[in-house]
Amino acid sequence: MGTIGIPDPLPSPIDDSEKLRKAVQGWGTDENAIIEVLGHRNASQRMKICQTYQDIYKESLIDRLHSELSGDFRNAVKLWTWDPPPRDARLANEAILVTIIEIACASCPQHLMAVRQAYCSIFKRSLEEDIITKLLVGLVSSYRYDRKRMEETVARSEAAKLHNAIVLRILSTRNKSQLKLTFSLYKQDYGNPIDQLGTLLQRTVWCIDSPEKHFAEVARTSIVGFGTDEDSLTRVIVTRAEIDMKKIMEEYYQSGLVVGDTSGYYKAFLLALLG
Repeated sequence: MGTIGIPDPLPSPIDDSEKLRKAVQGWGTDENAIIEVLGHRNASQRMKICQTYQDIYKESLIDRLHSELSGDFRNAVKLWTWDPPPRDARLANEAILVTIIEIACASCPQHLMAVRQAYCSIFKRSLEEDIITKLLVGLVSSYRYDRKRMEETVARSEAAKLHNAIVLRILSTRNKSQLKLTFSLYKQDYGNPIDQLGTLLQRTVWCIDSPEKHFAEVARTSIVGFGTDEDSLTRVIVTRAEIDMKKIMEEYYQSGLVVGDTSGYYKAFLLALLG
C-alpha cells in the first residue's frame, strides 16, 4: 500500500547514476532531476544506484547530495536515499521516545532486527544499551525535591503510568496477532478500547494494531497551529511511503496535507513520494 510511482521501463542504475551526476555537477544543481530519479525508485533500486554511483565516480552519492542540497529538502532526500535499516538506526539514535516506538512497533520483525544490526555497525554499541543509558542518565541527572509533602493528583497520575509500564511488558513480548486478539477481548470484557489507558500506551497500541492511525495523527499534528514540524512530516512520509502511505492518507482523509504547508523542492519531493 505504498505510494511510490516507478517508471516502466525502468532506467538502469548506470543511467540513473549518470543523470544524478549531471544534476550535481557544474554551476548550480538540477533539483528536479534528483526528484525525478530518487523520488521514483524503491529501496532496492536506490541501493543499486548508490553502489553504481560509488563505483563509477568514486564518491558517496549521499555525501554529494549533502553538499549540493540544503534545508528540509536535503534532509528528506538524504533520509529517503539511505538504506531503510541504517536510516531507521540513525533516527533511533537521535530519537524521542515516540520515534523509537514507531520503529519498534510499526516494523516487521525482520526490519527491526536489521535496524538493530545497523545500529551496532554505525554506532559501535547496541540500540538497547543506548535506550537504557538515556534512562539511567535521566535518573542520575535529575534533582529530587526532598520534602514530605504529597499530592494526590500527582500520585494518581503516576500510578497510572506505572500501570502502563506493566502493560507495555505484554505489548513487547507478544506477536501482533496475539495482541490484536487481546485488544479485542479487552474491549469486550471491560467496555473501553485499551488505547484509552494513556498517551504513550495509545501510541504503542496504534503502532501495533493500526500504524496508519498513528502516522496520520503525527502528520496532522505536524501541520496544525503556527508553523510546520518539518522533521515529523518528513519522517512520516519518508519511512512509510513504501509501506502503507495509502492507508495513512485514507486515515488522514485528505491528500492535501503537504500542499498547503510546504514549498519549493521540498514540497515537490514529498509529493513525488506521495505518488
